[in-house]
Amino acid sequence: MLYGIAAASAALLLTAVLAALLRVPALRAGIVDRRRQRPLPVLGGVAVVAVTCLVAWAGVWTKVAPLGDGVAELLVAGAAVAVLGLVADVWRLRARVLVAGTAVAAACVVPYDETGVWGGILAVGWIVFASVAFKGLDHADGLAGTVGVVAAFGTGVCAAAEVMDGLAVLLSVFAAALTGFLMHNWHPARVGMGACGSLFTGFLLSSAAVFTRAGYALGPTAGVLFCLGAVAAGDFLLVVLARAAARRPLLRRGPDHLAHRLRRLGLTPPGAVVLLGAGSFSTVLVGVLVHAGWTGDGAVLWVAGGTLLVVLVLLRIPVQPPRRTVSTQVRGQLRVRNG
Repeated sequence: MLYGIAAASAALLLTAVLAALLRVPALRAGIVDRRRQRPLPVLGGVAVVAVTCLVAWAGVWTKVAPLGDGVAELLVAGAAVAVLGLVADVWRLRARVLVAGTAVAAACVVPYDETGVWGGILAVGWIVFASVAFKGLDHADGLAGTVGVVAAFGTGVCAAAEVMDGLAVLLSVFAAALTGFLMHNWHPARVGMGACGSLFTGFLLSSAAVFTRAGYALGPTAGVLFCLGAVAAGDFLLVVLARAAARRPLLRRGPDHLAHRLRRLGLTPPGAVVLLGAGSFSTVLVGVLVHAGWTGDGAVLWVAGGTLLVVLVLLRIPVQPPRRTVSTQVRGQLRVRNG
């Protein structure tokens, strides 16, 4: 317990300091995003990944907090996905490459002896989907970090219920690192997460959730996994439906996300993030209660129905058409992202 508190505190402070230090080099190197007509350096995710891995390694090296079977491999695979995301932040990288790389990493960490072959394949698919969907949350100041913190705590509770102490400590350290990052990412953000941090976040959370549910029945497991990532899944579904209805390419960025439409309803940027964070807390709480057996599996249907209802309602909210942007350039030019 004392180590967990100390590790989380160190992760929070180290991430806050490192994210601030990386801001100037990112600006000078042109590793930036365009957020509300201002350049936003996107190396904050590097700080989150580096500190999470460093603190976890310190616990293993000192033998104070071993990660447990398979968890170290999970963290290494997550770091590899983060490196792939960093490449995407610095250079142009096709979406199919990100998806393929994430799928390979996911295939290396799924516990097939507990999930079975077909269950393992479905788990890989979920991890890839959750990672890509979470990357989509990095379109608004503070959103990806807020949802990530909530999901990390919820998944950590599920891991603790399964007596996976190493995984629970890792998730608490990760949640603290995201909190340190949020000190610079809350509106108006001074540092962004980028593909490096967002892919790592989605991968680590979804993989950890798969670990905690390995061995359970497929149906209830799918329900719990959906609850833990309902906001990211709902955002992805909204974007797909909106762009399909407008007959626009799925990968062409635009103001189609949850936060965009909530702002069109009159919410401020922080207000939209707080509302989505509260929604994430509600769905994650249901997932934790179902996992722990404190409520029936039917509660998941309310989450799924509520998520679908919100998506359909927001789908009717008109949004401004996406601006035509210049192609992405690197080193010295600004990366333009609308989605």
